[in-house]
Amino acid sequence: MRWKRTIQLLDVHAEGEIGKVAIGGVPKIPGNTVAEQLNWLNADPKGQELRRFLCLEPRGAPIGSVNLLLPPKHPDADAAFIILQPDQAHASSGSNSICVTTALLESGIVEMKEPETVITLETAAGLVKATATCRDGRCEKVKLTMVPSFVHELDVEVDTPHWGKIKVDLCYGGIFYALVDVGQINLTIEKGNAAALVQAGMVLKELINRSIEVVHPEIPAISGVAYVMFRDLEADGTVRTCTTMWPGRADRSPCGTGNSANLAARHARGKAKVGDVFKSRSIIDSEFEVGLLAETEVAGRPAIVPTITGRGFTFGLSQVALDPFDPHPGGFALTDVWGPLAGEI
Repeated sequence: MRWKRTIQLLDVHAEGEIGKVAIGGVPKIPGNTVAEQLNWLNADPKGQELRRFLCLEPRGAPIGSVNLLLPPKHPDADAAFIILQPDQAHASSGSNSICVTTALLESGIVEMKEPETVITLETAAGLVKATATCRDGRCEKVKLTMVPSFVHELDVEVDTPHWGKIKVDLCYGGIFYALVDVGQINLTIEKGNAAALVQAGMVLKELINRSIEVVHPEIPAISGVAYVMFRDLEADGTVRTCTTMWPGRADRSPCGTGNSANLAARHARGKAKVGDVFKSRSIIDSEFEVGLLAETEVAGRPAIVPTITGRGFTFGLSQVALDPFDPHPGGFALTDVWGPLAGEI
């Protein structure tokens, strides 16, 4: 077989959310920083081609992410990575950080030490400390010390054609989120409502990004609302979440960056303090443990340092290849699987 390109993938999921890890064959990504590499992947046609090769059909699928393992730029980092999804490359993700940590340790790329291994991951959003509980050669769980999270603006009114005026919190948890109390759209977070939640999330994301500009004050490569996360509070204090992702699907995990952003909102409202720990439950009932480690600042504004704890599981090893005669090197997406926004990919 005379393949034009091959990339080896370790298949991993974190509490149900797939985050495949490219452990071999990753080409050199231009950039002096991971943020510059992120920008290149999103702006350069060759970067977009790589993302489409891995994330779109016939080699990819709507569900999940592909994480590019990269040589770290920061002297304190053990590894760097960037998250590829159908729409673009993203700066940070809690579930994908858990997947990457699990892949590094269980593949032997980073030496596993029992009962605990601590590694530092470099993302475009900054350094993430991963503390893995390890036993019998397995990574049992991972506690992430996330990048600082902060509020951009609370209770922003958005005029919608379907639900009238609703309020959203615009917060940063490694990427920007619009956080929406799910009752405002007359839905609950459960499996049977996944399609309706996703459709609502896509509408809201487009409305918000059309009218409101958000840019990280220190990392201009991170801008725009990446996801809409619906939230609800259950009787036992658990935060129920559903993060909606372009071009139209629900995050299977409780969402690490989304819960980091939500924790910043709770802290700003006086509903969370340093030392607090709570559970977050996803649309499939998987759970993360969310903690508030410390208070800090980002560009002079109040911020917090969250922690996210969850489990990663390996489930396969594969190699993705490109036949030089393949008529679809850039991939494709159809509305029958990808939803009505497939034409925008």
